[in-house]
Amino acid sequence: MDASDPHISRYPLRTRHRATNLTLLTASALVAGLLACPTAVAADGGTTSAGTPGAAGLPDEPLFPTLGNTGYTVEHYDLDLRYATSAPSQPIDGTVTVKAVATQNLSRFNLDFAGDTVGTVSVNGQAATAVRTGEELEITPTAPLPDGRPFTVTVSHFTSAPTVPDENDPTSLVFVQTTDGSAWLAQPNYAHRIFPCNDHPSDKATFSFRIDVPAGTTAVANGILADSSTSGGRTVWRYDEAEPLATELTQVVVGAFTVVPLPSSGGVTLRNVIPTRLMNDHSAKLADVNDYLTWLSNRVGPYPFRSYGDLIIDEPLGYALETQTLSLISLVFFTKAPEAVARGVRLHEASHQWFGNSVTPNRWADVWLSEGHATWYTMAFESENGILAGDVGYINKNLKIGDLTELMKKRYSQGDQWRATYGPVARPRTDNPDGPFTENVYTGGALVLYALQQKIGAPKFSELERQWVTRYRGQSPSTQDFIALATQIGGADVAPFLTSWLYDTTTPPMPGHPDWTVEPATSSRARSATTRSAASSSIAPDAFATRR
Repeated sequence: MDASDPHISRYPLRTRHRATNLTLLTASALVAGLLACPTAVAADGGTTSAGTPGAAGLPDEPLFPTLGNTGYTVEHYDLDLRYATSAPSQPIDGTVTVKAVATQNLSRFNLDFAGDTVGTVSVNGQAATAVRTGEELEITPTAPLPDGRPFTVTVSHFTSAPTVPDENDPTSLVFVQTTDGSAWLAQPNYAHRIFPCNDHPSDKATFSFRIDVPAGTTAVANGILADSSTSGGRTVWRYDEAEPLATELTQVVVGAFTVVPLPSSGGVTLRNVIPTRLMNDHSAKLADVNDYLTWLSNRVGPYPFRSYGDLIIDEPLGYALETQTLSLISLVFFTKAPEAVARGVRLHEASHQWFGNSVTPNRWADVWLSEGHATWYTMAFESENGILAGDVGYINKNLKIGDLTELMKKRYSQGDQWRATYGPVARPRTDNPDGPFTENVYTGGALVLYALQQKIGAPKFSELERQWVTRYRGQSPSTQDFIALATQIGGADVAPFLTSWLYDTTTPPMPGHPDWTVEPATSSRARSATTRSAASSSIAPDAFATRR
């Protein structure tokens, strides 16, 4: 199969933002503040100041500035979804109950939403005013919400419809119709096209799902199956995800699918989800799920969730996505690509369960922490298993490389080209059509990790990786958090070293390899780089370009 096959791209793809109140230091200032801010009866019956609106968008999110909202943090989403029929085109009629905590005296707040319609909105059980502006749902409760107090907002009977995937329309690649049903692909900024939410990875929350479908239809979501029951020709499936989950990693797949249980390992429920008509051809190919988790656990520590498995969809999207606890993989990786590619893709998505899912980037400019790590472990796995050459060679027939060090040398030589085209590793250019999903985030991020391992040595690097996923489990740390931990473990000189590797516009020297050289970033080479030679991970640049 030629690597230029348009259906395959090589590498598939809780720190809260809190507003703070100024402290009034003097009695006179306090009196003035009280006069300036009249009190009101809060929605829960208490009193608070009149409050101020939360902002639509995060002020320090450069790549997707309208994503997310300030004024509150979400603790839990309860999604109640009804699919009237089993048709792949069936829209959902949903109700979402959001449990949140105000981080300021909040007179008004936003949820991100770009679905079809909204029914009614209530806050703490009382009807609220809701206005849709662009992709925002602006909600005004009957009275301000006090800083630091929990509140509940319910959006009833919102609707969203799946679409036939069209690579020229990125919004069609979110809630997709497949041959066998429908599935969600919300990364990076599209969950709010399906359901109302605070759609930013810095505000992770636990989830529960209630999915009402015609009897005989399978529904699967993130987390653990709590129960299912059938009555009156309909089945209700309930799933719980008790670990914090970013909205971009949510998954609900509904249709003619079969859940294939696998032997449990270490208390983790293992299962795959496969189109029922493809069971005979592909079930056995996915039976080795635990091998990937074992390989990764031996290197970075215990698997961080209660369940895992692969989900196959029969739609030629040409990429995969690390939806939490259930990695989505296009069927073409098993039918049109060599086995080495499919194995690399599956290991890559499994890596993301630690790097990207359990430990999630704080801002989208930090996405190298997810994609760079997953690429690094994919390369290491392929090298150890003797399949690196087959995978790399499939993507680039002129790059017949089977040794990890040799591959890193070649990628190092391209560093200045990538930085000129895409921006530094941890500061992607905002004008790039691929957003943050570029060669310099994927392979460039892996190159940073290789350089760091050369700098501090393999034992300290392994300690850093284990501490990173342990210390920040369930959180959304930043690049600066990674630099700080690496400095703590590797020494004071690691901070300037990593800062240079992550933010400089030229590629620093590679420790331990003084003979390695970097090719100049000529304009012709920079233009060539924009053809996006498929970097690595959940959403490869080729595929992601069709989604923007």
